[in-house]
Parts: sequence; C-alpha cells; structure tokens
Amino acid sequence: MAEITVMGAGAFGLSVAYVCAKAGAKVQVVERASVGAGASGGVVGALAPHTPERWEAKKQFQFESLCMAPAFWRGVEEVSGFATGYGRVGRLQPINTARILELSHERHEAAKEFWHGEASWDVVKAEEHAGWAPESKTGYLVHDTLSARLHPRLATMALAKAVTKLGGEIILGKDVPQTPNTKIIWATGVAGLFAMAKEFDAPIGNGEKGQAALLGYDATGKNQLFSDGIYVVPHSNGTTAIGSTTERYFEDASATDDLLEDLIARAFTAFPMLAQAPVIERWARARPRSFTRAPMIGAYPGRPNNFIANGGFKIGFGMTPKLATTLADLVLNGNDTIPDHFRVEANLAG
Repeated sequence: MAEITVMGAGAFGLSVAYVCAKAGAKVQVVERASVGAGASGGVVGALAPHTPERWEAKKQFQFESLCMAPAFWRGVEEVSGFATGYGRVGRLQPINTARILELSHERHEAAKEFWHGEASWDVVKAEEHAGWAPESKTGYLVHDTLSARLHPRLATMALAKAVTKLGGEIILGKDVPQTPNTKIIWATGVAGLFAMAKEFDAPIGNGEKGQAALLGYDATGKNQLFSDGIYVVPHSNGTTAIGSTTERYFEDASATDDLLEDLIARAFTAFPMLAQAPVIERWARARPRSFTRAPMIGAYPGRPNNFIANGGFKIGFGMTPKLATTLADLVLNGNDTIPDHFRVEANLAG
C-alpha cells in the first residue's frame, strides 16, 4: 500500500488526497491552520472555460477537467455525504461591440471543433434572458454551456470528509514524522511558492489578493453571469457571490477594504436585480499564482518521492478533477502525462 502525505488542505491538496485514497493508498493530509484556510475557502466558485480559439495544451487540460467535473464532484458527494454546491449552470456575458459580436460567432464555430459536442458557445438575444442578464449594447449575449459553479468552502469540507471516509487522516496544527517510503505532495499555496522561490532563487510565483462578497439573494439554478470583470455566481444554498478583485500589491491578505466596496457598487450597477440584496459576508485571501500563470504540478526538483501541486490562482477549482487524477497517476503509478507548460521546470526556466 502506497503511503502518501499531502502538505496542505486546500483544493489541490485535498483533491489529490481524495483520488489517492480512492485508489487504495494510505493517505494523511497535514495542515498548519484549518481546512480551506487559504484561497480555497472562498465564496465565489466560478468554473469558467477559456475562449474556444487559439487552442493549446492549457485550454485542452482545462476543458477536459470541466468535462470531468460532474462525475468527480458527484463522487465526492457520494463518498462524503456532504454537498459541494456543484452545478453546470452555464454562463451569460454581454456582447457590447460589433467586433465582439463577430468574434463570438467565430468562437461558436470553434467550440464545435474543440469542445466536441460536450458544450456550446452560443450567441443569443438578451431578451431571451430578461430579468437575469447583464446589459448588452448590441442586444446579444454569449451563452456558454460549459461553465459551472460550486461553493468553494463546501467543496473543500466535502473533500476532507471524503478523505477520512476512505480511511485517510486530516492532521491539523502540527508536523508529523515521515517514513523513508512516504511520498510527499506539497500543496501549500502562496507560502509554498515563496519557499520554492527562496530555495531555487527563481521567481516561481507569488500571491495575488482577491476580494469577494456573498449576498443574501436566491437565484438558485440560474446562469452564472460575467460583465465588466465581475462574476455573479448563484449558489445552490440560496446565496449569490460576486467577485473578485485582483491585487498584486497588498499588506493584509485577509482584510477587505474600499476596493471590495467599489466592486460591490459596480456589481449593483451592472446587475440591478442585485441592488437591494444584503451583503452577508465579505471575504479576502491571497491566491497562489505561478510564474507561468498555469497550475504547477509534478516532481519536486532535487527531492526524490516529493511532488508539487500549486499555482491554482483563479482557475484552481476548475482544474481540480483533471489535475488530481493526473498527479495521482504520476505519484502512484509513475505515469507522467503532465503538459510541459504545467511542469515545475517551466517556472524554473522563467
């Protein structure tokens, strides 16, 4: 039986632990703070694809992950008995110029080629979604059917419960000794990126702060919305999230401030149906952004039996199903199918 220690109880760490435990490995997850203490314990949970054009390995990896998501999160819920808030609800976004309208029709055709009938990128009339749509200057919207949402906090708790149900252990607040045969997966978020940057004397990555808000507004089952850089995500528990800021320079990663208040005001202007909704939570954390902006997974350079899962940034939960199964296959079976752009070496080369 393989012995696996995962350092970090965020989305990446817990998902790899879950896949390894499901495969029969002996798993323990070591976390200094609490489950989902970092960026994985947020409120937004927008799982949105890249545009279906200029197709490359990163987009293909994310596409496959989004297609895996329904079965993956259903499995987590069945094992844990906990809800994750997952739903493939699609996304609406405005088309505000004639040029973007032209591009949207081109992307509709590209989606037929690259999405293989799994989902579509459609141009629809805004009036078809009256009452729940961003304002569009052309009267048209993009409606993609691949976008989904989950509740990050619920999903991380469900993953943790699934790991323990499968015989794994979650260890909080202390380090544990490792045996010579233990395989260690480092999924330590922003702190891990800074530690690696110091170790390798290279700009491995950094933390970028995101602020978001949770509203007491029930739009259960409705599409995810996106306009003017703002996501609106209706959750299955009767709340709606809006987010998020992206801040490269900050002093306190967990403090909300005027940037969030501005985001809320802009959201209420862009989406008038939300304007009277109470803000029930304000949230902020630093998100791990790798040098290449892609997730960073694979063998830990210079450390036998050590591996890395980091750099989720804004698309971590969307990448989770594919990332977890790909890294678990490497750790447990030695099968290396990681795209070159995702490897640790790609960041070191930078």
